[in-house]
Amino acid sequence: MAQRPKKVLLSGATLLVLGLSVVGISTFGSNVETVTAREVQQRTAARNNGWLAASFPVENFQAYTSPFGYRRSATGGANWEFHGGLDIAAPQGSYIRNWWVGTVVKVGDRTACGTHIVIKSGEWEHTYCHMEGHVETAYGRRYLIDRAGGIQIWEGQVIPTGVRIGRVGMTGRTTGPHLHWGLKYAKNYVDPALVLREMFTQQQIASRESRIVIQESKNQRDSGY
Repeated sequence: MAQRPKKVLLSGATLLVLGLSVVGISTFGSNVETVTAREVQQRTAARNNGWLAASFPVENFQAYTSPFGYRRSATGGANWEFHGGLDIAAPQGSYIRNWWVGTVVKVGDRTACGTHIVIKSGEWEHTYCHMEGHVETAYGRRYLIDRAGGIQIWEGQVIPTGVRIGRVGMTGRTTGPHLHWGLKYAKNYVDPALVLREMFTQQQIASRESRIVIQESKNQRDSGY
């Protein structure tokens, strides 16, 4: 019998190594071939993209507190629910950075996601939940405003990679300060842990190669030009 998933508190390195993409799905009677195909599709989407310029979404990272996949209800009870993202804990008020350049397609503050932003980057869609602030409307357009954090994000606004787009809060359905970070590719959910692992691998390789090039350049003699 498949082991049911449990809410976990893991270090970043541990979670990224495990790549918990389909934990517990078989417990709910899903066909093994379907689960395998979904996992392969997620890994393919994560690996077929260049993440050298991508940004980790949270400052003052503390821990990954709940992985992607099925879990018991985070707010108590025996119900099982699909968790479509990765929970990243950080002190309340810590800044959140845009993972990848894109256009803000939605801001909201009236769901379990709390105050949130959805950004579209080509086939990718990334969602940031439980942020500080709220949503207002001006000139027929909606925007997220966090005055204490100096944040104002409009629907339709293009956001560069790494720009601060909000702060970690406790809005919506949450038991503590964290960012719920969700990813979709071509409208299908993707485990953010897979993307982070591939992103870190690519960036570490690029960093090592850069150091090698710099070292080689120091050993070259002046050509006189």
